[in-house]
Amino acid sequence: MIPVRTTVISRRGDAALYDDGLRAYMLRVYNLMGLGLAVTGLVAYAVANTPALFNLIFGTPLMWVVMLAPIGLAFFLGARVQRMSQGTAQVTFWIFAALMGASLATVFAVFTGASIARVFFITAAAFGGLSLYGYTTKKSLSGWGSFLLIGLIGIIVASVVNLFIGSSALQFAVSVIGVIVFAGLTAYDTQRIKLVYDQVAGTEMAGKMAILGALSLYLDFINLFMLLLQFFGTQRE
Repeated sequence: MIPVRTTVISRRGDAALYDDGLRAYMLRVYNLMGLGLAVTGLVAYAVANTPALFNLIFGTPLMWVVMLAPIGLAFFLGARVQRMSQGTAQVTFWIFAALMGASLATVFAVFTGASIARVFFITAAAFGGLSLYGYTTKKSLSGWGSFLLIGLIGIIVASVVNLFIGSSALQFAVSVIGVIVFAGLTAYDTQRIKLVYDQVAGTEMAGKMAILGALSLYLDFINLFMLLLQFFGTQRE
């Protein structure tokens, strides 16, 4: 009987150790994402309230560099993270967050501060609930992947088309579908990040994958925020 009890206790100890490791890993992901959002918000506010800097960026071709650089950095980080040191990956993430802030400075010029704050808290509440669902559900969300990818591609194509035709109806449809897609991606990405921990726990890659997970959730949050701003934001007169 003693060996049996020892085995049971050992298994329970392993499970507790795994749960503690997973919680610490997910906490690191959320902390990195939250700090990234803070950097973005501070930079966006600073640029919007510094007329010389705002005009330098958005009154010259530098605007395209600031707008496109975050996209390039996100792809670069995703493709090269395994070959980077953890320190380099983290610095890349901070640079990405700062550039995103510069590119989103126009939000403060278009919408009132009160409505930005209101939509931010709406987004945070929705994101928190969706991410909690993705973390706690026992149901596999892997089947959502292809559907969400098709939806994301459709949003991008429709947005590009609408740049030329300027249809308010199409813009409304894109916004509605976009909210649904990024709501789904929030839950899907949270579960995916949780599953990645099983593969990298205790390895050097764990820190790098936490940064990549933070990037995924950061993008879900920012896109959800920007889409909800179209519905609940109040434009300046």
